[in-house]
Amino acid sequence: MVANKLFSIVISGWPAVGKTTIACKLAEEFDIVMYNGGDILKMLAEEDKGYSVKRDDWWDTIEAKKFMEERKSDPSFDKKVDDKLIQIVKKGGAVITSYTLPWLVVDESVIIIKFWLRGSPENRAKRMANRDGISFAEAERITKLRDEENKRIYYRLYGFRFGEDLTVFDYVLNTDRLSLDSLVEISKLIVRRHIGVPP
Repeated sequence: MVANKLFSIVISGWPAVGKTTIACKLAEEFDIVMYNGGDILKMLAEEDKGYSVKRDDWWDTIEAKKFMEERKSDPSFDKKVDDKLIQIVKKGGAVITSYTLPWLVVDESVIIIKFWLRGSPENRAKRMANRDGISFAEAERITKLRDEENKRIYYRLYGFRFGEDLTVFDYVLNTDRLSLDSLVEISKLIVRRHIGVPP
């Protein structure tokens, strides 16, 4: 659909807010490649640490939990992921879900459209419970834990306050107000306007 792919889209937001859903739809719509920071982190777990990460549910395994403990004590993992994502986004033709990238990348040679997805802890926990087939209470516990970890890790690594300083974003979309399908359509329209493609 898009002849000139010299643009990238970056989507950030709290865990279980709908980043991947919207990113997938934008990748399909604009014929660009979707990347996920978690997938690259997983790749580094295999390449740098020798973990076997082939299982789809690897993040739920004891091995993954061990890796995450190692990650906490070694900031090089997150920085390697971010360095790789920065290279990808600057080439254009990508939609990336990332907690950190919007604060780290600025490049005048390519259009970078940055979205932040807002969502209440309750609605995010509901989405996670439905998505992962777990109880609401468990999803609520996990989202709270991940929220706190994200704030702590990224402030320590880069000095920005995740979820608080949103000045780096072009658009903030509230996932509590509209369905993800509606937000997908709004996001498509925004991207079309940025890159000069008619609706």
